[in-house]
Amino acid sequence: MSLTVALAILGGLVLAAIVGYNAWMSRRNAPRQPDALPDEPVAAPTGPRNDREPVLHQDAAAAGTERHEPLFDPDLPAPSASPLASTDRRGGLDPLIDVIAPISLEGLVSGDAAIAAMPATRRAGSKPVAIEGLNEHTGGWELPAPGQRYGAFQVGVQLANRTGALNEIEYSEFVVKAQAFADAINGAPEFPEMLDEVARGRELDQFAGAHDAQLGFVLRALHAAWSPGYVQQTAARLGFVQGMIPGRMVLPASEAGLPPILGLSFDTQAALADDPAQSAIRELTLSLDVPQVERGERPFGRMREIAQALAKEMDGTVTDGDGQPLREETMDAIGADLEQLYDTLDTRDLSAGSPLARRLFS
Repeated sequence: MSLTVALAILGGLVLAAIVGYNAWMSRRNAPRQPDALPDEPVAAPTGPRNDREPVLHQDAAAAGTERHEPLFDPDLPAPSASPLASTDRRGGLDPLIDVIAPISLEGLVSGDAAIAAMPATRRAGSKPVAIEGLNEHTGGWELPAPGQRYGAFQVGVQLANRTGALNEIEYSEFVVKAQAFADAINGAPEFPEMLDEVARGRELDQFAGAHDAQLGFVLRALHAAWSPGYVQQTAARLGFVQGMIPGRMVLPASEAGLPPILGLSFDTQAALADDPAQSAIRELTLSLDVPQVERGERPFGRMREIAQALAKEMDGTVTDGDGQPLREETMDAIGADLEQLYDTLDTRDLSAGSPLARRLFS
């Protein structure tokens, strides 16, 4: 065999080795894909990226979590169906977090008339406004409903939420809307003193700002990246379901209709890619909005357990927002701080996950 042929063969072997190595590296570094099971269709998860430090954030505006609307949505159209039973209703006006203006009547007013008199949007600035009637038959306060009659009404506006405290302009807008409603039903409203209520709003806002907590753990890939489908399939095994926003999944509460216990999110662009299977995700954020979730759900304990389970299953590590691994003692300290926070909220009748807390921290 000539030298030329030998060199050609050697060159071919080297080239084949290089091609094989590159192919192996390509497969090794490609985003992990979900297991394609016939009875387990895989879809890309949904949600915004959310990088937060795993500490008790006191600045809600900087935390960036999705906002939970108050339990009475001021922008929904007036009800047109039969009223909900009192046991099915949550929340309602409460002097602890609402300005309440009673409206006296000369006689009974039908629910249909009250609904027709409702303002088009029930919001004063950034604060929700609610109208409740005293049902003639049940003797309870409820949202006006067709076919019912009411002997009195009350209009309320929330003193504070995560946008800040009720201010003078918002209070004035509330008065205008409440007065227009009262005039339409021939009622006489009685408004509390504006300066006193605005001062109450500021005090409540200061308390809420000092006791708001939103936590985030970052799960980072150690080696191969993850595809959206792989993330969705792995998280689904731990109870997560797809959220309404691309790139977000949520762990539902034990009771339907309540805010999710935890959120799991990654870059929205990865979920919206033309070929999500080729999207390379290298980090996820596991988040907890503390005041929105009941203490009995063990939200932080489950957050730790899920973070550790995801890290083990997905070959990742749990870190803070700066990429520093989270040690067990750090998580223990956060858990102890949370217990103190829960106790403080309980003493103010604003227990985490309660209707009032969900409205205030929204």
